[in-house]
Amino acid sequence: HESYELKWAGERDAEDYKMQLAEEERDDLAFRNAEGRRIRDDEIELKHKAQCSEHESYELKWAGERDAEDYKMQLAEEERDDLAFRNAEGRRIRDDEIELKHKAQCSEHESYELK
Repeated sequence: HESYELKWAGERDAEDYKMQLAEEERDDLAFRNAEGRRIRDDEIELKHKAQCSEHESYELKWAGERDAEDYKMQLAEEERDDLAFRNAEGRRIRDDEIELKHKAQCSEHESYELK
């Protein structure tokens, strides 16, 4: 009878050991699953931050390009205004010179007529 009890105790111990191993394996799998999920979540977060950073970089680049284009357009407009002003000023000076020349000719003509 004692040998049966020892046999049964050994079988119970073996069964308990198998159950303990199965439990440890489940715990290990659960831990690895949770760790894998944490790593994937970290990778997703890093990827998201990299995408946001890249997007912000593009936004800054495009804003700089727009600013440069606006500056070029402003310079072109200022140059057009400057050319228009110089053209108008040149025309005014030429008109004044023509008027002075005409007055001088008229004055010279009157002078000849009075002689």
